[in-house]
Amino acid sequence: MDTKYLETIKAPVITEKGTRLAQDEGKYLFKVDPRATKSDIKEAVEKIFKVKVESISTINVKPKKRRVGRYAGMSNKYKKAIVKLAEGQTIDLG
Repeated sequence: MDTKYLETIKAPVITEKGTRLAQDEGKYLFKVDPRATKSDIKEAVEKIFKVKVESISTINVKPKKRRVGRYAGMSNKYKKAIVKLAEGQTIDLG
């Protein structure tokens, strides 16, 4: 497998909403490289997980203010992709 694909897909986003989307609608959430295009993400998911991708939505997540004691800062910004798979296909993220 090419390292280009592993650099495009950073990590799965595991949340309650994401788990519900995967079970009900066959959609999976991934944290991706901010420079990645939809076609890059589609190619990477298909090569890494060996599935057929139907559609992709992307979201740029803005940083949020965070505070630890007297130290204030910002969380990191990132790009999130919602990947819809073809009917009957799944990805085992566990």
